[in-house]
Amino acid sequence: MKTARLAGFATRVLAFAIDIAIIDVAVLALGGALAWAANVLGIESNPSGILVAGLAAIGWVVLISNYLVVFWCLTGQTPGMRFMGIRVTDRRGAPPGFVRALRRLLGMYLSAIPLGAGFLLILVDDRRRGLHDRIAGTLVTHYVPIVAENGLETVGSPASDDALRSPGGLA
Repeated sequence: MKTARLAGFATRVLAFAIDIAIIDVAVLALGGALAWAANVLGIESNPSGILVAGLAAIGWVVLISNYLVVFWCLTGQTPGMRFMGIRVTDRRGAPPGFVRALRRLLGMYLSAIPLGAGFLLILVDDRRRGLHDRIAGTLVTHYVPIVAENGLETVGSPASDDALRSPGGLA
């Protein structure tokens, strides 16, 4: 059996940075459109107000949370992960389901609370799993896209890889 090539810390950080950039561009475009619409309609608001800033921050967190969960559930990878050639899988090598993706998201928030220490576990774990991966029972691996005869691309399955079934496997 072939061993899955596990994704390292730098690759995962770069993938997340790409995803954050995508979300930030979308938020800036939405904010600009809302400001323009408010101006056209004659609605005045104080963008420096604490309420507006708080609502914007909550909206951003909700947007990034939905973005991550939806992409993890549907394809096992966000656009940033796809660009970096990695994906998140469950213990069978399939994309995580909805509940597992929510557990992974909760784990990401818990990992960030102690100044990101939960993410640093990726550097010392033999299977390169952070706290969020341990909570959700997921693994992040590099993937090889497979192009079918009809031109559609599918993701190579690491389901037969030793990394997914090693002792002390996914929780």
